[in-house]
Amino acid sequence: MSQSKVDRIIVHPMDEYNQKLVSYLGPPDWVNPQPASSYNLVVIGAGPAGLIVAAGAAGLGAKVALIEKHLMGGDCLNVGCVPSKAMIRSARAVGDIWNASKFGVKVSESPEVDFAAVMERMRRIRAGISDVDSVDRYQHTLGVDVFLGYGSFTSNNTIEVAGKTLKFKKAVIATGGRARKPQISGLQEAGYLTNETVFSLTERPQRLAVIGGGAIGCELAQIMRRLGSEVILLHKNAHILDKEDVDAATIVQQAFVREDIQLILESKIDRVEQTNAGKVVYYQSQGKAASVTVDEIIVSVGRSPNVEGLNLETVGVEYDTEKGVFVNDNLQTTNPRIYAAGDICMSHKFTHAADFAARMVIQNTLFFGRKKLSALTIPWCTYTDPEVAHVGMGDRELQAQGIDVDTFLIPFNKVDRAILDGEEEGFVKIHVKKGSDKILGGTIVARHAGDMIGEITLAMVNNIGLGKIASVIHPYPTQAEAIRKAADAYNRTRLTPFVKDLFNKWLAWTR
Repeated sequence: MSQSKVDRIIVHPMDEYNQKLVSYLGPPDWVNPQPASSYNLVVIGAGPAGLIVAAGAAGLGAKVALIEKHLMGGDCLNVGCVPSKAMIRSARAVGDIWNASKFGVKVSESPEVDFAAVMERMRRIRAGISDVDSVDRYQHTLGVDVFLGYGSFTSNNTIEVAGKTLKFKKAVIATGGRARKPQISGLQEAGYLTNETVFSLTERPQRLAVIGGGAIGCELAQIMRRLGSEVILLHKNAHILDKEDVDAATIVQQAFVREDIQLILESKIDRVEQTNAGKVVYYQSQGKAASVTVDEIIVSVGRSPNVEGLNLETVGVEYDTEKGVFVNDNLQTTNPRIYAAGDICMSHKFTHAADFAARMVIQNTLFFGRKKLSALTIPWCTYTDPEVAHVGMGDRELQAQGIDVDTFLIPFNKVDRAILDGEEEGFVKIHVKKGSDKILGGTIVARHAGDMIGEITLAMVNNIGLGKIASVIHPYPTQAEAIRKAADAYNRTRLTPFVKDLFNKWLAWTR
């Protein structure tokens, strides 16, 4: 049932920066506008997908309403990309000091991390950029009617929010997801953190357990280790980042071992108990029972879609509490008047994927477009140090589909700039269709892999073969030269014995 009033939003700690954040994204004195007689689009959820749909559609002249029950900006701004990358920058500064001696820089003492200052910097930066997603900007600058409250469908063309009824021609569900709650005995009673609460920390936990070795768990584990916590990472499988390229994940795992992150792999958590000594995590690993005592626990075991309270049954929108809202390739739900975008319905749960899906929704809802989600080429990056960036198909997908490929791998110990930077561990790996230079996928492991993957993505999107990249002049020395070296390696395969024989004959004749 729709609620008429949203509780005052508190973001701990409620210092000047979080007060500023809330004043932009969920102001307590906000008065919802009077609804228009009808809207071209009503969007539920003001995360990346919802914001872009609303702003883009309004910019084209559509009458748009945007509903948000918590803070504008969604997970990315508030509890995801933005705060985590601010902390990663501080953690990388520590990593640079740890490794300074190999560059001839002597550091007499271990770095002293002011954890409170790190977190304050994060809050300051987050608040500073939050005005872009503010209620005021969307309402008064972009021309979107912003309603703060819980939105739910009441009929095939109406949504109720805060006691008001909004009539729509088309609607978009962009309610995103939340951290999944694991069913572990005693965990709830002992208390734990997720990506939604870890950024409220003001004091560093001395001993920290991270449950889950996926992208978010690994990023947070390395951040907290570098900022001074003793970190134990428990993962159910035999390798962290097990959805990534195996060679890439191995490099990250080796880095974690060097940094004294304790890895407990192939583990199953039995229960958690709160004791005077701390929170005790009882687990089994490789057939042996054991326990570890920590001060805090971070849980990162996946995401659950926010489908509750939308009253989707009323409008015939099919969904699953694990998979989210069901959509076709045009992002249309089982109700043809209602679409969805972002984490609520997509397997690629990234801000940039939500961004481009939202652009598709604008075309498909307002202009009878037939843009397809399957047509998007979506890269992603895990922001450990080194980073792992990927686009297209990887080794596992190619093998599963039986696709024959040629693979070109350039290790960074063969790239001058990487050697000079002391970052020789990574690589560029590019798969092309057997017998051609059509790029099917690529993986980069490097400190700034996320900044490099765009070149491979650009080539794939525009059907530029790997061989053509060899003709692109890259500044020397840069780590991106590894991509050009992969292209050179492909071109050398074209010099078959027959072609080489022809060249030899021609050159002999012209001497």
